[in-house]
Amino acid sequence: MTTKKNEKELEKLQGRFEALKKSLLKLNHVAQGTITERWIEKEDPNRPGEKKKLGPYFQWTFKRKGKTVTVNLSSNQAEIYRKAIEENRTLNVIIDELRDISTEILERSTEGVKKRKKKNETH
Repeated sequence: MTTKKNEKELEKLQGRFEALKKSLLKLNHVAQGTITERWIEKEDPNRPGEKKKLGPYFQWTFKRKGKTVTVNLSSNQAEIYRKAIEENRTLNVIIDELRDISTEILERSTEGVKKRKKKNETH
């Protein structure tokens, strides 16, 4: 049995669902993983006893077919991949909310299994 209140709530949920679908179209490239900035310290051949810092070096680490993969990136690539990783996080948030709203809409708009009435137990 749907009520006016339930219909209004369903409309509101459906509106949010449609807005989230549109937000998917605004996403750019997506990538999973993390970017790590690394530096290497080594003995300076021109100044014995002093360390020389080299870098930064950028690495993208992600999973492919269950295995961890690490790829070295240029600084330009690292910036582009960082944006793609952030877009992936946004994608995941949107998908989680789409699932939650879908569940709510389905529960409110479909009729479930009729529950049996409990028998009055008298002893």
